[in-house]
Amino acid sequence: MTPPQDRGPGLRGLTRERVLRAAVGLADTGGIDALTMRRLGEELGVEAMSLYKHVANKDDLLDGMIDSVFGEIYLPAGGTDWRSSMHQRAISVREVMARHRWAVGLMESRTAPGPATLRHHDAVLGTLREAGFSVELAAHAFSALDSYLYGFALQERSLPFDTAEQTAEAAELILAQLPADDYPHLTELVREHVLQPGYDYGNEYAFGLDLILDGLERAVRRR
Repeated sequence: MTPPQDRGPGLRGLTRERVLRAAVGLADTGGIDALTMRRLGEELGVEAMSLYKHVANKDDLLDGMIDSVFGEIYLPAGGTDWRSSMHQRAISVREVMARHRWAVGLMESRTAPGPATLRHHDAVLGTLREAGFSVELAAHAFSALDSYLYGFALQERSLPFDTAEQTAEAAELILAQLPADDYPHLTELVREHVLQPGYDYGNEYAFGLDLILDGLERAVRRR
């Protein structure tokens, strides 16, 4: 006899897209470690075994989830200014990583990338090549940019604060434990930078991004 939860609209309306959307939602809420096939089935109102009609296994599920996340990132279009496109892409990556904090460690780890992932990478490379980047320089640029984008997202995710108030509290706590004479430069940084009105660690993102884009601009001009 069919289990009660596998009858009705839950099972009839089940698609791969719906499964992936629910999986992403669960990971957003509870983290990737909290995502199990059983929990996903419960979320969708079906038996876990029903999910295997739409995803082959847990790896296939993760591949699809990451591909869904890539689909949310700004896609550079042909004929656009490369620097503006890379800047807009970088801002979009940070916004998407903030929505899906679990994804940052998985974005480049999948061995079976989906169509959105491949389309994204191809568009980035195409934008650089159209701008006069050699194949080698485009590879260098892609690596440098993604190392920074995902590295910053990973670092930002690990910080013990999110709001300005939490940042100030953490800075004050650290400052109270620092003998100023032993660590003068750290003390100076906290007092004269971190604790200043309007400080936001996220502002460091734009500064570092501009440094990389400036360097790439010089490199492609030399070529």
